Amino acid sequence: MANKRPPFWQREQYTPFLLLLPAVLTLLFVVLLPLLFSLYTSFTGYRLIRPESLWQWVGLRNYKRIFADGDFWVAFGRTIIFLTIALNLEFLLGLGIALLINKITWGQRTLRTIMMFPMMFSPILVGYQFKFVFNDNIGILNNALQALGLSDGAIPWLVDKYLANFSIIFAEVWMSTSVFAILLLAGLFAMPRDPLEAAKVDGCNPWQVFRHITLPFLMPFVFIAMTIRSLDVARAYDIVDVMTGGGPAGRTELLWTMIARVGYDNARMGQANAMAYVSILLSIAFTYYFFTKLLAARKYMGGAE
Repeated sequence: MANKRPPFWQREQYTPFLLLLPAVLTLLFVVLLPLLFSLYTSFTGYRLIRPESLWQWVGLRNYKRIFADGDFWVAFGRTIIFLTIALNLEFLLGLGIALLINKITWGQRTLRTIMMFPMMFSPILVGYQFKFVFNDNIGILNNALQALGLSDGAIPWLVDKYLANFSIIFAEVWMSTSVFAILLLAGLFAMPRDPLEAAKVDGCNPWQVFRHITLPFLMPFVFIAMTIRSLDVARAYDIVDVMTGGGPAGRTELLWTMIARVGYDNARMGQANAMAYVSILLSIAFTYYFFTKLLAARKYMGGAE
């Protein structure tokens, strides 16, 4: 009697697919289906207070309104400026911290651990922390400046449009500089010592060594960090919403705070989802830019293309 063939789920060639099935189903229900639903609603007049509007197909009307909305493009431009300033400050400070820690021979592990503390806090907690620091009346900063005689009155850190944007950028940079510092420190640890010693023998000064050897070697790590952080900063919401709520008068409103206001406060979820898909283009653009720079840096250093 011939042996009965086992069912397909017991066959060895199907084992990898069966092991991947839970992850695939999770991605399907948690990621793909919500994305498809939100894409569909961006072509409808869906309002949270009118569930029947979910089936009201309006075509490209939401997208046409976005492209004609000046407030949206102001928030779009403000997000780009916010992202550019925050990324560059985080890079410069992270590079300085990494170089300093790399020079230290005693207590380096302790400093690396302390350096990671800011990125362990949630953005909401950081937002409340700096909202208290920059508060007009009871804020630590204003009280310290007045106690030292550096200010006669309360400085409106979260009310003035320029100071409010500065305060938000300061909080964002404080929280995320350690991402750059950790990745750049890893790059410094991986750097071969032979080129550095050869440059010193040839009479190069410290700036020349840094400019022509250390920095080019670190550039792939820089662009990896910028790719990761550009996706985070482009979706900045928590800190802005907690510290200023997009105020005063919308002067600190970024893309995702505007999307949340339109979708939840104004209940226009269809238009908010259309805004979200347009703003995704910003994340894709920055990711593509930094990825091409990463490939160019690897090619310059002799890596794989």
